[in-house]
Amino acid sequence: MAQTPHAEEHQSFIKTPEQLAAVVFLAFAVPIVIIVILTQFVTGPSSDPAKSMNEDAVARRIKPVGEVVFGDAQPAATPAAPAPAAPVVAAAPAKVDGKAVYDQACSVCHSAGIAGAPKTGDKAAWAPRIAQGKDTLYTHAIGGIRGMPAKGGNASLADAEVKAAVDVMISQAK
Repeated sequence: MAQTPHAEEHQSFIKTPEQLAAVVFLAFAVPIVIIVILTQFVTGPSSDPAKSMNEDAVARRIKPVGEVVFGDAQPAATPAAPAPAAPVVAAAPAKVDGKAVYDQACSVCHSAGIAGAPKTGDKAAWAPRIAQGKDTLYTHAIGGIRGMPAKGGNASLADAEVKAAVDVMISQAK
């Protein structure tokens, strides 16, 4: 039994050069059109370019997130305060709530003893620190020491607030 070879010609739907040119063109054009439509869908409707390109809008978009201030210097962008019309009598400094400062900034580490922080109320851990004196404790709390960041990680605290929080922790360790 001899097998007869199966002779079937390859069939294609492209029969003429015009059809080939149309298929090649569509192979490039269709994906590009789809990509453009998807981009327009994702980015949303275009807004008025005149509004988005005015100087104020551009300035707001490229404005720095923060600024670096060294020491007690005021930021350059802060306008000077106008001179008071009448003489101003200095008010007595407000009483600083050391407990509130402790709760907000210090208790995170000192209530659990995180990163070697002495636990609040632990007399044995606080005794050698208290023996160094309040001024040393204030200096360490304000400037930071070992794993403790300056001002307990809250740079916006005033030195008086940090000192009041230290006083609260000392009073709980005595």
